[in-house]
Amino acid sequence: MKLNAGIITDKLQETKEFYTQILDFGVAFENEFYLLMHTPDKSSEISFLLPNHPSQKPIFQTPFNGKGVYLTIEVTNVDEVYKEIKSKEIAIEIEIRDEPWGDRHFAIIDPNGIGIDIITFTKPQEE
Repeated sequence: MKLNAGIITDKLQETKEFYTQILDFGVAFENEFYLLMHTPDKSSEISFLLPNHPSQKPIFQTPFNGKGVYLTIEVTNVDEVYKEIKSKEIAIEIEIRDEPWGDRHFAIIDPNGIGIDIITFTKPQEE
């Protein structure tokens, strides 16, 4: 089984630029109403769909309202990714930090209002 999360948005071009230029995603497929992107190692995908497109049934037409969704991207070296993203002058929503449950992470927001938690899993702190 494979999962591909989809976001309905009218910001296809801004989304494509953000994910390719900031997160180094690639484009697996696109047309005038649909964009399928993949992580740099091609292990995961996410798709974006134009709202109210006549080819889609009503369940796939309502645009995302910018709230209630987040993505987690696991990376090998979160400090390196943090420095790279900061150098691109992207706003950091949560500054890099360690959590007691074993995450080192920071967060940014994509053009659709989706929080993106970029993380390297670390050993939980001992009590």
